[in-house]
Amino acid sequence: MQALQSHYWAVRDYLSPVLKESKFKEHGRITPEEFVAAGEFLVYKFPVWSWEKGDASKARDFLPADKQYLVTRGVPCLRRATSLAYTDADEDAERLLNFGDSSTSGEADEWVETHAGRKSHADSAPGVIDDIPDLDGEQELASGVNALSLGSGGAEETPNLDDIPDMEEDDLEEKDEATATSKPSGVVDASNIEVAKGNLLQVRTYDVMITYDKYYQTPRVWLIGYDEHGKPLTPSEIFQDISADHAHKTVTIEPFLHSTSLQAASVHPCKHASVMKKVIERMNNSVVEEQLARRKSGGSTPKDKESKKKWPFARKSSGTGKDEKPAGDEEEVEGMRVDFYLVVFLKFIASIVPTIEVDSTTSF
Repeated sequence: MQALQSHYWAVRDYLSPVLKESKFKEHGRITPEEFVAAGEFLVYKFPVWSWEKGDASKARDFLPADKQYLVTRGVPCLRRATSLAYTDADEDAERLLNFGDSSTSGEADEWVETHAGRKSHADSAPGVIDDIPDLDGEQELASGVNALSLGSGGAEETPNLDDIPDMEEDDLEEKDEATATSKPSGVVDASNIEVAKGNLLQVRTYDVMITYDKYYQTPRVWLIGYDEHGKPLTPSEIFQDISADHAHKTVTIEPFLHSTSLQAASVHPCKHASVMKKVIERMNNSVVEEQLARRKSGGSTPKDKESKKKWPFARKSSGTGKDEKPAGDEEEVEGMRVDFYLVVFLKFIASIVPTIEVDSTTSF
């Protein structure tokens, strides 16, 4: 069934037309040219990402031959997605705590203790340290000091330096079979060392790829996982790092688009356009307000000068002409540019795979 579905998607993708008109802000979809522009911006700002050309037989003719998809390798995954789940079990129950005296103040301070049923990770309670007895009187201290002795006759027992024989170099060069074959007592053979796994954090890593989906006209994310020894993860192990709301639903194992043999976990892009549209609308409104406030303040700031220098791959205006202003009037506010698309897209994907650190743009 999975193979039949994959063939159906491949035929559907092949027959789908290539998007020519920009639908960036209107529908959350982008053209292949805008995908390349957003990828160039991502690679420029965050060098952990790079372009790959993939298998030549799987190359898409609507994308440059050397820029078929984006990839970043060795993305850490420190814990499983189930560790973030908040359930209705007893261990995740809440309890209301009161730290005040309601009889005096009328209303006491109340606090909510979460996960009240979970056990402490401490092995045992801290031990009680006995009181250290004080020294009774100064006589015991004086008697203890008097009992100390540095020895007697130290000066008389000092040997004469002339009586010490010199060490000859010939004696050092003589072979000593006992010392030549012996190993230092403090050295341990590396083969006998056992790794202590109890207190070590087992870190998984992922290779994350971003391709362009021709049918849905949005980016698409692919994941290939490895355990702490570099061994590829099985599908069941990969789903341990996926949110329970998306595992086996929007995230499935499928053949990678730019390889003839590679299988990878893919986040299905059927809802990407609608989600990105909502996120872009919110971000664009804040960007427009900031640009208008900067314009009303008067004068051109360094940020204004930088904003006038368009990104070479930025999207061209695709309006209907109703809001266009004649020459000489004030220039229309640009708002959010399309080269920020993948930066926003990665933040959306981070909610689907919360334990995989796919979003390297947190400081941006």
